[in-house]
Amino acid sequence: MEWILLVLAAAVLVFGIGVVLWNRRRSAGQVGAPAATPLPATPPPAVRPAPGVEAEPQPAAEEPEVEGEPEPAAPAERPTFRSRMSKARSALTGAFLGIRGRRGITDDTWDDLEEALLRADVGVRVTDELLGGLKARVKTKEITEPDALLDALQAEMTSRLDGADRSLRFEPGQPDSPNVWLFVGVNGVGKTTTIGKVAHRQRGEGRSVLLAAGDTFRAAAAEQLTTWAERSGAELVRGSEGGDPSAVIFDGIERASARGIDLVLGDTAGRLHTKTNLMDELRKVRRVAAKGKGRVTEVLLVIDATTGQNGLTQAREFGAATTVDGEGGVTGVVLTKLDGSAKGGIVFAIETELGLPVKLVGLGETIEDLVEFDPADFVDALFATD
Repeated sequence: MEWILLVLAAAVLVFGIGVVLWNRRRSAGQVGAPAATPLPATPPPAVRPAPGVEAEPQPAAEEPEVEGEPEPAAPAERPTFRSRMSKARSALTGAFLGIRGRRGITDDTWDDLEEALLRADVGVRVTDELLGGLKARVKTKEITEPDALLDALQAEMTSRLDGADRSLRFEPGQPDSPNVWLFVGVNGVGKTTTIGKVAHRQRGEGRSVLLAAGDTFRAAAAEQLTTWAERSGAELVRGSEGGDPSAVIFDGIERASARGIDLVLGDTAGRLHTKTNLMDELRKVRRVAAKGKGRVTEVLLVIDATTGQNGLTQAREFGAATTVDGEGGVTGVVLTKLDGSAKGGIVFAIETELGLPVKLVGLGETIEDLVEFDPADFVDALFATD
């Protein structure tokens, strides 16, 4: 009996050992087996049309658009007198409309015309001359209707401004002797800005330009000219703050001569025409400019259009201060801020009483707003009703 128990125990032991060994081999086989490689995705089969049915064409892939070069910006439109002179026109429009609405020419007609012209700052002398000529024509029955009277006035005002040389004088042909344009005027009229705009225009015409910062009293003036020089591609000569302005102008002319630069634009400090010492300093600037290697071909007086008849006094005093040995003086006027003035009639006083041509006018703040003065367009803007 005992041997049977021993046999059974041995059999159980052998069976247990076999089970353990079998489990170990199974675990080892699972750990060492390589991972299954996924099969590549099979593309879906092409859909074939049924017999007799035409397949719809597949749209072609759109090609990306190729951006072309940007179109150049359109040049800025130059302003017109009519569009910018509404304030100057306002001094005349009411009177003109009232006159056109009358049936005939009466004493009230002349009173209204005189008041309107004086309000526009045409000046007493010019107003008397204009109306005197028209009264004579009415008396001889050459003019009988209000509309004809205003048409005759417009023609007469245009005629008074015709014939003047409004070109900016430039003498070519001497590379070592640059043209010099000096800009003078009282404080705050826009001399430095005007110089920058003129520099831009002259560079656009193909001339080389040097800016001489002769306003050594106002620190911002030299900084303004520096900005304008960078914008226009002009060269710049500046001195120390509070330095001798005539020395700056002289140095500018000398540098322009050495480098073959065509044109020197000389800034000067704003000064009241009543300050004798400052006007004497301006005389020195003018003399020094004449003694250098350059040729002073323009002395431009910059006047703020809003000052009205006071501009006449300025023109007389600055003309005297820029005259050297009986020659020279102011050669022309730049009238700034005309778009913001109701006193546009100052043009007639300047040209009639002083014989100075208005060469440039400012009709706004941008570079394009500095334009050549055109008498016909100017007078037309004063009479426009639209």
